Amino acid sequence: MSTFALLLQSTGLDSLNVAQQAEKVTDLTKEIKVWDLIIGIDPNTGEMSISNLIVMILLFALSIVSIYIFVERYLSITKSLKEEQDFMIRVKEYLLDGKIDSARDLCAQTDNPAARMVEKGISRIGKPMRDIVSSIENVGKLEIYQLEKRMSFLATASGAAPMIGFLGTTLGMIHVFHAMRFEASFDISTISGGIMEAMITTVAGLVVGIIAYMSYNHLVAKVDKVIHHMESSSIEFLDLLNEPGK
Repeated sequence: MSTFALLLQSTGLDSLNVAQQAEKVTDLTKEIKVWDLIIGIDPNTGEMSISNLIVMILLFALSIVSIYIFVERYLSITKSLKEEQDFMIRVKEYLLDGKIDSARDLCAQTDNPAARMVEKGISRIGKPMRDIVSSIENVGKLEIYQLEKRMSFLATASGAAPMIGFLGTTLGMIHVFHAMRFEASFDISTISGGIMEAMITTVAGLVVGIIAYMSYNHLVAKVDKVIHHMESSSIEFLDLLNEPGK
Protein backbone atom coordinates (compact mmCIF):
# COMPACT_ATOMS: atom_id res chain seq x y z
CA MET A 1 0.00 0.00 0.00
CA SER A 2 2.86 2.37 0.87
CA THR A 3 4.57 1.53 -2.43
CA PHE A 4 1.44 2.54 -4.31
CA ALA A 5 1.30 5.80 -2.38
CA LEU A 6 4.94 6.54 -3.19
CA LEU A 7 4.26 5.83 -6.86
CA LEU A 8 1.35 8.25 -6.90
CA GLN A 9 3.43 10.87 -5.11
CA SER A 10 6.29 10.44 -7.59
CA THR A 11 3.94 10.66 -10.55
CA GLY A 12 2.38 13.78 -9.11
CA LEU A 13 5.77 15.40 -8.65
CA ASP A 14 6.78 14.53 -12.24
CA SER A 15 3.54 15.98 -13.57
CA LEU A 16 4.09 19.10 -11.49
CA ASN A 17 7.63 19.50 -12.85
CA VAL A 18 6.42 19.07 -16.44
CA ALA A 19 3.68 21.62 -15.86
CA GLN A 20 6.15 24.07 -14.38
CA GLN A 21 8.54 23.64 -17.32
CA ALA A 22 5.71 24.12 -19.79
CA GLU A 23 4.59 27.23 -17.96
CA LYS A 24 8.12 28.64 -18.08
CA VAL A 25 8.36 28.04 -21.84
CA THR A 26 4.93 29.56 -22.37
CA ASP A 27 5.81 32.64 -20.37
CA LEU A 28 9.09 32.98 -22.25
CA THR A 29 7.32 32.74 -25.59
CA LYS A 30 4.83 35.40 -24.60
CA GLU A 31 7.64 37.76 -23.62
CA ILE A 32 9.49 37.34 -26.92
CA LYS A 33 8.81 40.12 -29.39
CA VAL A 34 9.03 39.50 -33.11
CA TRP A 35 11.01 42.70 -33.63
CA ASP A 36 13.55 41.59 -31.01
CA LEU A 37 14.00 38.32 -32.90
CA ILE A 38 14.41 40.15 -36.19
CA ILE A 39 17.15 42.48 -34.95
CA GLY A 40 18.79 39.68 -32.99
CA ILE A 41 18.09 40.47 -29.32
CA ASP A 42 18.37 37.44 -27.02
CA PRO A 43 15.15 37.35 -24.94
CA ASN A 44 17.02 35.85 -21.98
CA THR A 45 20.07 38.11 -21.76
CA GLY A 46 18.83 41.13 -23.72
CA GLU A 47 22.06 41.15 -25.69
CA MET A 48 22.05 41.87 -29.42
CA SER A 49 23.51 39.29 -31.79
CA ILE A 50 25.67 41.19 -34.28
CA SER A 51 25.82 38.25 -36.69
CA ASN A 52 22.04 37.93 -36.67
CA LEU A 53 21.63 41.66 -37.25
CA ILE A 54 24.09 41.66 -40.17
CA VAL A 55 22.34 38.70 -41.81
CA MET A 56 18.93 40.34 -41.44
CA ILE A 57 20.25 43.59 -42.92
CA LEU A 58 21.62 41.67 -45.92
CA LEU A 59 18.31 39.89 -46.42
CA PHE A 60 16.39 43.15 -46.09
CA ALA A 61 18.65 44.77 -48.71
CA LEU A 62 18.15 41.78 -51.03
CA SER A 63 14.39 42.01 -50.65
CA ILE A 64 14.30 45.76 -51.39
CA VAL A 65 16.50 45.44 -54.49
CA SER A 66 14.53 42.39 -55.70
CA ILE A 67 11.20 44.19 -55.35
CA TYR A 68 12.57 47.27 -57.14
CA ILE A 69 13.93 45.21 -60.04
CA PHE A 70 10.70 43.24 -60.35
CA VAL A 71 8.52 46.37 -60.49
CA GLU A 72 10.86 48.16 -62.90
CA ARG A 73 11.18 45.15 -65.23
CA TYR A 74 7.47 44.35 -65.02
CA LEU A 75 6.49 47.84 -66.15
CA SER A 76 9.11 47.84 -68.92
CA ILE A 77 8.16 44.41 -70.26
CA THR A 78 4.45 45.18 -70.06
CA LYS A 79 5.09 48.32 -72.09
CA SER A 80 6.91 46.21 -74.69
CA LEU A 81 3.83 44.01 -75.10
CA LYS A 82 1.67 46.95 -76.09
CA GLU A 83 1.31 47.49 -79.80
CA GLU A 84 -0.53 50.00 -81.90
CA GLN A 85 -3.72 48.52 -83.24
CA ASP A 86 -3.35 46.94 -86.71
CA PHE A 87 0.35 47.80 -86.74
CA MET A 88 1.49 45.15 -89.20
CA ILE A 89 -1.57 45.64 -91.39
CA ARG A 90 -0.75 49.32 -91.79
CA VAL A 91 2.93 48.54 -92.43
CA LYS A 92 1.90 46.10 -95.14
CA GLU A 93 -0.40 48.65 -96.76
CA TYR A 94 2.32 51.31 -96.80
CA LEU A 95 4.87 48.93 -98.31
CA LEU A 96 2.49 47.64 -100.96
CA ASP A 97 1.73 51.24 -101.91
CA GLY A 98 5.47 52.00 -102.05
CA LYS A 99 5.28 54.39 -99.09
CA ILE A 100 8.47 53.20 -97.41
CA ASP A 101 9.02 56.45 -95.51
CA SER A 102 5.49 56.31 -94.08
CA ALA A 103 6.05 52.71 -92.94
CA ARG A 104 9.33 53.68 -91.30
CA ASP A 105 7.70 56.66 -89.54
CA LEU A 106 4.96 54.38 -88.22
CA CYS A 107 7.59 52.04 -86.79
CA ALA A 108 9.45 54.95 -85.18
CA GLN A 109 6.25 56.14 -83.51
CA THR A 110 5.48 52.66 -82.14
CA ASP A 111 7.55 52.10 -79.02
CA ASN A 112 8.04 48.33 -78.78
CA PRO A 113 10.76 45.83 -79.79
CA ALA A 114 8.81 44.36 -82.70
CA ALA A 115 8.39 47.79 -84.30
CA ARG A 116 12.11 48.52 -83.97
CA MET A 117 12.95 45.21 -85.64
CA VAL A 118 10.59 45.94 -88.52
CA GLU A 119 11.98 49.47 -88.80
CA LYS A 120 15.48 48.06 -89.16
CA GLY A 121 14.28 45.68 -91.84
CA ILE A 122 12.56 48.50 -93.74
CA SER A 123 15.77 50.55 -93.66
CA ARG A 124 17.52 47.62 -95.39
CA ILE A 125 14.97 47.22 -98.19
CA GLY A 126 16.79 46.94 -101.53
CA LYS A 127 19.68 44.96 -100.11
CA PRO A 128 20.04 41.16 -100.27
CA MET A 129 17.55 39.22 -98.15
CA ARG A 130 20.38 37.72 -96.12
CA ASP A 131 21.47 41.19 -95.01
CA ILE A 132 17.91 42.13 -94.07
CA VAL A 133 17.46 38.97 -91.98
CA SER A 134 20.82 39.48 -90.29
CA SER A 135 20.06 43.09 -89.35
CA ILE A 136 16.65 42.13 -87.94
CA GLU A 137 18.21 39.33 -85.88
CA ASN A 138 20.86 41.69 -84.49
CA VAL A 139 18.23 44.19 -83.40
CA GLY A 140 16.23 41.33 -81.87
CA LYS A 141 19.21 40.21 -79.80
CA LEU A 142 19.75 43.73 -78.49
CA GLU A 143 16.07 44.06 -77.60
CA ILE A 144 16.08 40.74 -75.72
CA TYR A 145 19.16 41.84 -73.81
CA GLN A 146 17.38 45.03 -72.78
CA LEU A 147 14.31 43.08 -71.70
CA GLU A 148 16.31 40.68 -69.54
CA LYS A 149 18.51 43.40 -68.03
CA ARG A 150 18.96 42.97 -64.24
CA MET A 151 16.74 39.89 -64.17
CA SER A 152 19.78 37.75 -63.35
CA PHE A 153 19.89 39.46 -59.95
CA LEU A 154 16.50 37.93 -59.11
CA ALA A 155 17.76 34.47 -60.05
CA THR A 156 20.83 34.99 -57.87
CA ALA A 157 18.79 36.31 -54.94
CA SER A 158 16.39 33.34 -55.09
CA GLY A 159 19.31 31.01 -54.41
CA ALA A 160 21.49 33.23 -52.23
CA ALA A 161 18.83 34.42 -49.77
CA PRO A 162 18.05 30.97 -48.28
CA MET A 163 21.77 30.24 -47.95
CA ILE A 164 22.39 33.57 -46.21
CA GLY A 165 19.49 32.80 -43.88
CA PHE A 166 20.87 29.36 -43.11
CA LEU A 167 24.28 30.92 -42.44
CA GLY A 168 22.66 33.21 -39.88
CA THR A 169 20.95 30.22 -38.24
CA THR A 170 24.24 28.32 -38.10
CA LEU A 171 26.01 31.27 -36.49
CA GLY A 172 23.14 31.66 -34.04
CA MET A 173 23.24 27.98 -33.05
CA ILE A 174 26.98 28.24 -32.48
CA HIS A 175 26.27 31.13 -30.13
CA VAL A 176 23.61 29.08 -28.30
CA PHE A 177 25.88 26.05 -27.84
CA HIS A 178 28.68 28.31 -26.69
CA ALA A 179 26.39 29.80 -24.03
CA MET A 180 25.30 26.29 -22.93
CA ARG A 181 28.89 25.51 -21.93
CA PHE A 182 28.59 27.92 -19.02
CA GLU A 183 25.21 26.67 -17.82
CA ALA A 184 25.32 24.67 -14.59
CA SER A 185 22.23 22.68 -15.57
CA PHE A 186 20.41 22.14 -18.85
CA ASP A 187 17.12 24.03 -18.98
CA ILE A 188 15.19 24.25 -22.24
CA SER A 189 13.73 27.61 -21.21
CA THR A 190 17.19 29.17 -21.13
CA ILE A 191 18.04 28.25 -24.72
CA SER A 192 14.66 28.27 -26.45
CA GLY A 193 14.85 32.01 -27.03
CA GLY A 194 18.31 31.71 -28.55
CA ILE A 195 17.16 28.92 -30.85
CA MET A 196 14.16 30.96 -31.99
CA GLU A 197 16.48 33.90 -32.61
CA ALA A 198 18.73 31.70 -34.73
CA MET A 199 15.87 30.16 -36.74
CA ILE A 200 14.35 33.53 -37.68
CA THR A 201 17.10 34.16 -40.23
CA THR A 202 16.28 30.91 -42.04
CA VAL A 203 12.61 31.92 -42.22
CA ALA A 204 13.55 35.37 -43.53
CA GLY A 205 15.92 33.88 -46.09
CA LEU A 206 13.28 31.48 -47.37
CA VAL A 207 10.69 34.26 -47.66
CA VAL A 208 13.06 36.50 -49.64
CA GLY A 209 14.17 33.56 -51.79
CA ILE A 210 10.60 32.52 -52.61
CA ILE A 211 9.63 36.09 -53.54
CA ALA A 212 12.69 36.48 -55.79
CA TYR A 213 12.14 33.07 -57.39
CA MET A 214 8.47 33.71 -58.19
CA SER A 215 9.26 37.21 -59.46
CA TYR A 216 11.99 35.89 -61.76
CA ASN A 217 9.79 33.15 -63.23
CA HIS A 218 6.94 35.59 -63.80
CA LEU A 219 9.21 37.99 -65.66
CA VAL A 220 10.70 35.15 -67.73
CA ALA A 221 7.19 34.16 -68.83
CA LYS A 222 6.41 37.74 -69.87
CA VAL A 223 9.72 38.04 -71.75
CA ASP A 224 8.87 34.86 -73.64
CA LYS A 225 5.61 36.48 -74.74
CA VAL A 226 7.50 39.51 -76.04
CA ILE A 227 9.99 37.30 -77.90
CA HIS A 228 7.14 35.35 -79.48
CA HIS A 229 5.56 38.61 -80.60
CA MET A 230 8.89 39.83 -82.02
CA GLU A 231 9.37 36.60 -83.96
CA SER A 232 5.82 36.75 -85.29
CA SER A 233 6.20 40.33 -86.51
CA SER A 234 9.60 39.71 -88.11
CA ILE A 235 8.36 36.58 -89.91
CA GLU A 236 5.31 38.46 -91.17
CA PHE A 237 7.55 41.27 -92.44
CA LEU A 238 9.94 38.86 -94.21
CA ASP A 239 7.02 37.03 -95.77
CA LEU A 240 5.80 40.36 -97.05
CA LEU A 241 9.16 41.02 -98.70
CA ASN A 242 9.12 37.57 -100.28
CA GLU A 243 5.71 38.06 -101.85
CA PRO A 244 5.68 38.08 -105.67
CA GLY A 245 6.32 41.50 -107.04
CA LYS A 246 8.35 42.68 -104.05
